Amino acid sequence: MQLDLEIDATGLKCPLPVLRLQKRLGEAAPGQVVRLLASDPMAAIDVPHFCAEAGHAFLGTEDGGPVPAFLVRKGG
Repeated sequence: MQLDLEIDATGLKCPLPVLRLQKRLGEAAPGQVVRLLASDPMAAIDVPHFCAEAGHAFLGTEDGGPVPAFLVRKGG
């Protein structure tokens, strides 16, 4: 999968990771894929919920790195 943007929200607490994601998605073109790095445990709930409410596709979580990564495709 091709990644278009990466956002490092490591160390930020709710709601800042989702707010950073929202801002960067506003600048992205429809269909672009964004990887959000977020260490806040609430991101596992907040990111899918935000995607469902805002019309973006939550593509899943990558847990292989030092920080969980959340993949989102911008809706259009």
